[in-house]
Amino acid sequence: MSSTRLDILIEGNNSPEPIVLEITSRQTEKPLSSLLEENGFSLNMRCGGRGLCSGCRVQLKSGALRHTASGRIVTPAKNNSISACQHSPCPDQNAVIFIPITSRAGHAAQIADEFKTRIPAARAPLFDTPSISAAIDIGTTTVAVLLADTESGGILSRATGMNAQTSMGDNVLTRINHCMTEKTSVVKLQNLILTQTILPLLEQTCVRAQRKLRDISGIVLSGNTVMLHLAAGIDPSPMGTAPFTPVFLEHRTVTAAELNWQEIFAPDMPIHLLPSLSSYVGADINSGIVATGMHFEEGPNLLVDIGTNGEIVLKVGDRLLGCATAAGPAFEGAGLTCGIHAVAGAISKIRIKNQPLAFDVERIPGGRDERCPGICGSAYIDFLGEGVRSGLLTTSGRFNPQFATGDSGIIRNTDGEKNFVLLSTPGKDPGVSISELDVSRLLQAKAAIAAGIQTLLQRGGLEPSDIRKLYLAGGFGLHLNVSNAIACGLLPGFQKEQIEVVGNTSLAGAYLTLQDRGMLEELKRNQGRVEVVELNLDSEFEDRYIENLLLEVDY
Repeated sequence: MSSTRLDILIEGNNSPEPIVLEITSRQTEKPLSSLLEENGFSLNMRCGGRGLCSGCRVQLKSGALRHTASGRIVTPAKNNSISACQHSPCPDQNAVIFIPITSRAGHAAQIADEFKTRIPAARAPLFDTPSISAAIDIGTTTVAVLLADTESGGILSRATGMNAQTSMGDNVLTRINHCMTEKTSVVKLQNLILTQTILPLLEQTCVRAQRKLRDISGIVLSGNTVMLHLAAGIDPSPMGTAPFTPVFLEHRTVTAAELNWQEIFAPDMPIHLLPSLSSYVGADINSGIVATGMHFEEGPNLLVDIGTNGEIVLKVGDRLLGCATAAGPAFEGAGLTCGIHAVAGAISKIRIKNQPLAFDVERIPGGRDERCPGICGSAYIDFLGEGVRSGLLTTSGRFNPQFATGDSGIIRNTDGEKNFVLLSTPGKDPGVSISELDVSRLLQAKAAIAAGIQTLLQRGGLEPSDIRKLYLAGGFGLHLNVSNAIACGLLPGFQKEQIEVVGNTSLAGAYLTLQDRGMLEELKRNQGRVEVVELNLDSEFEDRYIENLLLEVDY
């Protein structure tokens, strides 16, 4: 039986001699990527071997290969590179290939504490210095930081905290308005995010990892477009009025000195700002597309990122449609009577039953005393879903008069406002509770997201049942009861089996970029692929929003 010789040169390999594979005629029917994997040289197959990404590119140095689908013979060309998953060895023809470090699979898709990545990453660190690096997601309400080993990509520590910019408004529009009316606000907001939020979180991660801030060799920032402008000290005011034009969307690199961090880090330490897609569909969503790998899948599928803003991306055929909807910070507990971020001791789950009306709650472990600090976002979703299921809430979000007599002590009337009391607190009336006004604000937030989903589905000519996978992203999504999210209409018309919770994919995208500099090209490529839908220009969006203010849903 004849054989074909394949010589493999690998970037970073200590030996200058090629690795030689003898390939039988039967094996020449396999793609290079499969042959290499069988011999211990796994490639970075982000798209699952469909030829849609640049993860498994190799260079043909000499000899010939065959394009598997067409049978076309490929010979060396200047600066050529080919996808290993789309090419096979030619029978009885030798070849020499070179595998760059960016094409080697260094890190498998994984689940970390707060996010899930669904694609592999190469062992090609963005920063060359063998030290530590940081990935940061700048959310409108919260900020997440992780510290990673530059060489291995392993997560050393992480920290989260509130964005100190909330002292100047709980949404991006309020902060933009500050910049429009008082130009010094840009400097103030930059100081709040850099000095008062990110630096303390970086210090926490360094202490936990037993490292020093000066050891950090580079930082990757992800976040919405406004947050990245403010982090860079750039006035976001143009995004506050039509035509809502950002100063920049492209990938940018600044130094520590340019952010006035030269006393803390090496002055030339690089800080990468990941590329955004539009004024209100930012790098956080671009990161989510890459971290889930949804742009490589056949689809149709959805990415729904629930936070202060609700961003949604639909993959249908070769199209990617994206939009942003102003959900507000309600799902993060802001603006609600007893709302709070997910901290120790907070109520995180609620279960309700009727006949007779009763409920129980779960709290996040770790509280130092018996006092409950409040209710976090996942519990509010439970309350909407369980409330409509049990009949406690009417379709308009009011407490059902059948249960609102006050006889049971569960529902109290305080200063003319009905409150559902979860925990009584001595000296505080009505205790830890949910009011009808809270429900109204929650319904506004869920209606904005539901209407955005429906608008993209309509643009794609799809029904919820057509979606193969809905990737639910966002910090609190990891702890969300998906059945209740469906029941309350947050994810209208979907089934639990369609939904995969993927966590903070903005942080995931920043983390993947630390590990694999090739991810930057994937992020840049999306800038030309995603069609951004302006919901304010859609004639039916407002009607959909109003319809979704009700709790009339099928479940």
